[in-house]
Amino acid sequence: MKKVVLFVIASLFVCVALAQPKREFRGAWIQCVNGQFQGMSTQQMQQTLTYQLDELRKDGVNAIIFQVRPECDALYQSSIEPWSRFLTGQQGRAPQPFWDPLQWMIEQCHQRGMELHAWINPYRALTKTTTQPAASHISVRKPQNCFKYDGLTILNPGIAENRDYICQVAEDIVKRYDVDGIHMDDYFYPYPAAGQVIPDGEQFRQFSNGISNIGDWRRYNVNLFIEQFYKTVHQAKPWVKVGISPFGIYRNKKSSNVGSQTNGLQNYDDLYADVLLWVNNGWLDYCVPQIYWEIGNKAADYDTLIRWWNQYAGKRHLYIGEDVERTVKHADPRNPAQNQQPAKYNLHRQMPNVNGTVLWYAKAVVDNVGNYGTALRQDYWRIPALQPSMTYVGKKAPNKVRRVKPVWTADGYILFWTAPRGKGWEREACQYVVYRFAKGEKVNTESAAHIVAVTPDTFLKLPYEDGSQKFVYVVTALNRIHNESKARKKNVKL
Repeated sequence: MKKVVLFVIASLFVCVALAQPKREFRGAWIQCVNGQFQGMSTQQMQQTLTYQLDELRKDGVNAIIFQVRPECDALYQSSIEPWSRFLTGQQGRAPQPFWDPLQWMIEQCHQRGMELHAWINPYRALTKTTTQPAASHISVRKPQNCFKYDGLTILNPGIAENRDYICQVAEDIVKRYDVDGIHMDDYFYPYPAAGQVIPDGEQFRQFSNGISNIGDWRRYNVNLFIEQFYKTVHQAKPWVKVGISPFGIYRNKKSSNVGSQTNGLQNYDDLYADVLLWVNNGWLDYCVPQIYWEIGNKAADYDTLIRWWNQYAGKRHLYIGEDVERTVKHADPRNPAQNQQPAKYNLHRQMPNVNGTVLWYAKAVVDNVGNYGTALRQDYWRIPALQPSMTYVGKKAPNKVRRVKPVWTADGYILFWTAPRGKGWEREACQYVVYRFAKGEKVNTESAAHIVAVTPDTFLKLPYEDGSQKFVYVVTALNRIHNESKARKKNVKL
């Protein structure tokens, strides 16, 4: 009998652990550096992005991370850096007919209730295939601030002016655009290349600041930048989230006692990125380690790494970077008849410090590779989710919504409400959550199962049938960081 009771308790625990959370970051990366938009007209690119956003919304995605600065250039109108060749085919040439992809994406994402995070590459100045930089490009204007490495041109992290420059670019984006986040990928010092040496010895001699080890000095340079970057963004707009997506291994166990049981490239030792320091010092709002490997990988096992990040990186929000194609390519070791998506999502839900997922890359989800998108749509992300709460950014919430009322219109039976009163970004509503409860059902807004919509609109079309069934609709307001107001109820007959 005792064994049966223990089994039931354990089963209930697993069910609770795997239940869909109310708050979860569900992101997807849309990149340009692969050239997917080159050669497209304005209309073609907008049509492509519109289709992707529509499909991603159906899949439950609630945040888009859109690449706007791949190589010290811009997929937006900038007076600091030239237009990107990954948009127009030639660096410095504006799109014709003119449009601003970042502004357009912000509007499109917000209409769909999604966040838009502007994704920049901090130090990479030129990729290997860019041979004709614009006259206004930083590598042309200030070549002494850059170095060459393995075919790349890199802004030297050891030069303080470069830190100021990148922060100036970020501040310009944040002040002029209504972004929800600013996002950096994993390129700090360049990825090691055989036979190549980073040519920063002169700067080390001039600006070592008493640091005797060049590796420590390089980490010191990046640390200074990350701290300055975070403060710059939040001073401009406190609600804009700063996210960083590092390589998936911090350190291997053979390099450090706090390392993971892995054997691969290391953030700390090879890229000079001390990610745990940034997390523990609060120099970012969310961290998205790129755990792109499969469960069972001999050098970098996914299961090992998600548990490691969950254990060590919980002081800021932790989202997992997922490789869609690799996930569906490999079979689940415990169930070879299916791919690894179910096993990975079960691991996500079991990790108390994992607050979300970012998918690499958006097009693979839209193309439904390995039925990945279908599984999101029908199962894992079927119910809408709010963004994870960031009390370290702000704790206040909007007031209650006003005047909730169902009204017959030419378009059907519509539930309308009025925005709450409030001044300041923490009190202003930018989105709303609508819940539905059956007659006699306890109103519990902590349950994700009752969410029917997360919307920027102040209305929702109701599924009217014959007016014989009674429901309670509940509407709450969200501010820029999804702090939620108290509920306003309305009885409705459908």
